[in-house]
Formats: sequence, structure tokens, C-alpha cells
Amino acid sequence: MPSTCDPKYAPAGDVGAALMMIDSRLKTVHAGRTETDPEQKALIDQFTASLGPKGANDVLDGACTLVFMFTKWLRMAYEDHDRDVIEYVVPSLVATMRMMPRSVRPEAIPTMAGMVVAAGTGLSPNLWRKQYGSWTQDEMTPLEVTAFLLAEHINRITDDPDFATRMITEALSKADQD
Repeated sequence: MPSTCDPKYAPAGDVGAALMMIDSRLKTVHAGRTETDPEQKALIDQFTASLGPKGANDVLDGACTLVFMFTKWLRMAYEDHDRDVIEYVVPSLVATMRMMPRSVRPEAIPTMAGMVVAAGTGLSPNLWRKQYGSWTQDEMTPLEVTAFLLAEHINRITDDPDFATRMITEALSKADQD
């Protein structure tokens, strides 16, 4: 019996915009800047404000799609080595978020971990989350952090700082061709 959280029922959202935001964060961190650049924050705030409510929801759905796609890739990579993605990804994700109290409030961590577990078991992170009510403003940064940390995990595994971004870009290009 198919789950109501099956990814085929989930909107993909604006994956390109979500990826742009994550890629921008990855590049900032790799450049050695861990503090938010005021100019970059202003540009992101301006971009977000220009989206309107529907556009913002599309980027939210896109971020959830990224979480799903990154987790799916990690699941396949870990399964190739007879390992469980949940066992190897979720604990480090939680530990890293716990070290980021200014960006990720402690009460958001279980939701983000649950979302990755849902994705790791083949469920849509967005539909899984919506079972418990609407997204809150306090969950937006933790969601971005989750997608960022998953992308960074992939980049470390592949020893390629652009692998996660390139993987999604190629998947989007291929989808456009089909």
C-alpha cells in the first residue's frame, strides 16, 4: 500500500533557487567565511522578498527535494558499502546542528533529523513534515542547514567541493531534456 508521504505525491518546488542558496553557502564556507556576509544576507533577503508567498513555498519545497535527493544519493553510496545511511548520517548531522545554537534552535533538531530519516526510508521530507502541521519560520534556517550539511557530507565523501551541486544541476538538466 503506497504511503501518503510517497515522493511521487510531493511537489518538487523550485529546486534551482534552493540549490543556488545552498551552493552560495557552500562557497562562502569553503572561502573561509563562516559569519554571514551582510551584503550576501541583504541579497538573499531581497531575493526571498521578491518571491512572494507562492514563490517562497516553491523554494521551501525545492529545499525539501534537495534533502530527499541528497539523502537518496547518500543512501545508495552507503548501501554500496553495506552501511545504513541513517546510522552514518543522522548522528553527525544532529551533532553538528547541536554545535550551531545561533542558527539551529535545539527544538528544531528532532524535526530535521526526522526529515532526514523520512528521506532515508524513501519518504518525501516535505510530506512527512506536513503531517505535523505547517512549516514554521523558526524551521527555515534549520532546513537550509540540513540541506547544506547533507551537500557538504556528499562533497567530503567524493572529495569534490562541487559534487553535490553538480549532481543536482545535471539531474535538473536531464529532466529538462526529457
